[in-house]
Amino acid sequence: MIEAKGLNFDYADGTTALQDVNLKIKNNEIAYIIGPSGSGKTTLLKLFLGIEYPTKGTLEVLSQPIIKGQTVGIRNIRKMIGPVFQEFRLIDGRTAMENTMLGMRFLDFSPKQLKDNSNKALEVVGLADKKYSLVENLSFGERQRVAIARAVARKPALILADEPTGNLDKDNALNILKLLASFKSENTSVIITTHATHLINGEKGSVIIRMDKGYVSEERIG
Repeated sequence: MIEAKGLNFDYADGTTALQDVNLKIKNNEIAYIIGPSGSGKTTLLKLFLGIEYPTKGTLEVLSQPIIKGQTVGIRNIRKMIGPVFQEFRLIDGRTAMENTMLGMRFLDFSPKQLKDNSNKALEVVGLADKKYSLVENLSFGERQRVAIARAVARKPALILADEPTGNLDKDNALNILKLLASFKSENTSVIITTHATHLINGEKGSVIIRMDKGYVSEERIG
């Protein structure tokens, strides 16, 4: 699924964000990337998405090497990933349903599939009764769930969630983590970055990836 060997990443200003990262996340796993702000968590996700490229070492995501210039390969990877961004990136003036459907644009879904997948995703995240509500009229937690529905509606092989519990109270944060973990299946792996380590249950079959100043250590559970 994802494998990094001797992975380094330096920003253009010379700042080193990742140093000698070695990790392997298998199919049908849930991985938590934990560590303080500035430890490299979000940078690692950017590399997984092909937004940034390794300065040194190798990285494969969904059996595709992340190499600068491999435009077609990177585009194909992104079609198989459901991202949940920290800032949600929802479009005001559009309903929850419309925002969920927008997550499937540029993919090969029929109009019926767009509607059916969006309905199902909103039902799964507990927002079936809010699908025609404008997103700006939803609570913060509900907007978070729309962002998750948008990611899962495309039936991705990999879900990447960047700090999905930020700005949520403990109960809502726990519910969001539980919801994301529920999408782990034979066909979907889930990777979550978070600094809220006290909320992680560490269920069997999960991977804890600890980051500090760009370095990584793995801890497998079960």
